[in-house]
Amino acid sequence: AVTARHVGAGKETTIDRLTGPKLFKSVTKVEGIHAVPLLPLRVATGALMVHHGSEGGFWPANFGTAGFNGFVDFIVKPYFSFLPGSPELWSAVHDYIEFWGGALLVLGLLTRPASFLLFVTMCGAVYFHLASTGWQGFPFGHVENYSYNFEEPTLYAFIFLLFFFNGAGPVSLDALIYSKIGNETEE
Repeated sequence: AVTARHVGAGKETTIDRLTGPKLFKSVTKVEGIHAVPLLPLRVATGALMVHHGSEGGFWPANFGTAGFNGFVDFIVKPYFSFLPGSPELWSAVHDYIEFWGGALLVLGLLTRPASFLLFVTMCGAVYFHLASTGWQGFPFGHVENYSYNFEEPTLYAFIFLLFFFNGAGPVSLDALIYSKIGNETEE
């Protein structure tokens, strides 16, 4: 039931906004001020992916380094042997997608295709963690490092789905390019 303080001529207070019907109101459009949270989420997520894609050196696919060889020997060979081609090729593909996909995400350039490829990569990471350590008692199991191994790539996967479906947001190179070539008129 709506109380008298939420109805009528009185000015709405902060308490009214926190306890009244607006508590349940959701954003229906992700533009203007509502797009502001997309920028730090996109940039931070992309920067973290650049880091993941460059493990073993500054650039991706650092053949011969301990980080690259470890990924080949302990992840790709035992868990992705069903993929055609050499394990080194798939390790390099993984690194390039994370590195360059992350860089594109930071810039907000080609965000949808980059996000899709990063989503697929994270699905592979979730598969690896579930295949290697299982569910670890999810959702109520308490694990040694206080985090399920599949937790991080699952969150990344959902973030990449968000950007795949919504795009980069208004502060991006995609938005700039679209403003120049798009044919839509404001309604």
